[in-house]
Amino acid sequence: MTTLRLRPEDPADEAPVARVLAAAFARPDVATPPEVELVDELRHSDAWIPELAMVAEYGGEVVGYALLTRVRVRSDGDTASAPALALGPVAVAPHRQRIGHGTAVVQAALDAATELGERLVVVLGDPAFYRRFGFERADRMGLTSPWSGLGEPWQALALPPSTGGEAPPPRGEVVFPPPWAKV
Repeated sequence: MTTLRLRPEDPADEAPVARVLAAAFARPDVATPPEVELVDELRHSDAWIPELAMVAEYGGEVVGYALLTRVRVRSDGDTASAPALALGPVAVAPHRQRIGHGTAVVQAALDAATELGERLVVVLGDPAFYRRFGFERADRMGLTSPWSGLGEPWQALALPPSTGGEAPPPRGEVVFPPPWAKV
């Protein structure tokens, strides 16, 4: 019986991940979807956290991907910023969609982030999909971004604290690393 294996990406996964991203985000107007370049540029940036680039492998083939990278939350009038994570891109090979691989690889990434002590994740995506993980409108959590005007798709999730004495997740403007400006 073949089972789905969830694990952090390793260097040998770069080409298979690019293929999954290209197939999942394929559009007739572009040869290579911008999500492929985004992941490649994030891999070579300070935002990259290797333990939070998750692949779903089925029968020895990479069929899914979920990426969490570093973003910062800057509070009004504050020059300092707090760490947070951005989820995306998330992709599943078209021939393996709608059978739970996307849910599994996102949950694996969120679990890994929780284990690392991360507190906040933001995402721009389908509310019906991300709600199952506990995401809610980011504006209700006091978070803004270049995508705030999109309403419900701009979402955030406060991860469970590792101890009871931690401060609540930060509020303010979410600042994305430069590679995100191209998407």
